[in-house]
Amino acid sequence: MYNFEDPVLLKMLHLALLSIFWGMQIWYTIFSSFVMGHVLNRHTHGYIQSRLLPFYHRIVSACAFLSLLLFEVCRPDNQMGDKETCQIFILFACVTTATFNSYYFGAMTWEIMADMHHIEQSWGMGKNIWLSASSEAYDKLSQSDSEYKRLRHQLWFYHWLSSLCNCCCIICNGCSMFYLLQNLCTTSVVLC
Repeated sequence: MYNFEDPVLLKMLHLALLSIFWGMQIWYTIFSSFVMGHVLNRHTHGYIQSRLLPFYHRIVSACAFLSLLLFEVCRPDNQMGDKETCQIFILFACVTTATFNSYYFGAMTWEIMADMHHIEQSWGMGKNIWLSASSEAYDKLSQSDSEYKRLRHQLWFYHWLSSLCNCCCIICNGCSMFYLLQNLCTTSVVLC
């Protein structure tokens, strides 16, 4: 039977959670978007993203919160030094950006994208492969439809902020994993 008060076990659980969290972020942010963008048409890609991203953002928020919670449980208050305080700040920044991204930037991005898709469909657009599509037709639509132009600027803004939050979480998780790996063996039981 496992002793869940054992700091080594909690650190290993924390490391496993951070690794899963970071791997999921890298896979979803880089690889899946790249693959889907090269094989799916613009509206299918957008539809899949609009269904996956809310779950992704909620899972990222939950993982960030659990990472902060596990770190707090692993560190008694009397053992808090500068490194631990920095680590708590990094984990808190990850929780904050992930939650804000989940409930605001990500949600705004997909609302705007859905509105844009409706306009594109009314013009008979959106059936081409997303990353190989020429942007000329979309530029012309933007010039002729002021609502589409406004939505396009808003989408760029919110998507950029959402991506920035996601990159912040990836960096925070990388720093957290590095810190945890350095300090995994700091108890009386040597694992390494």
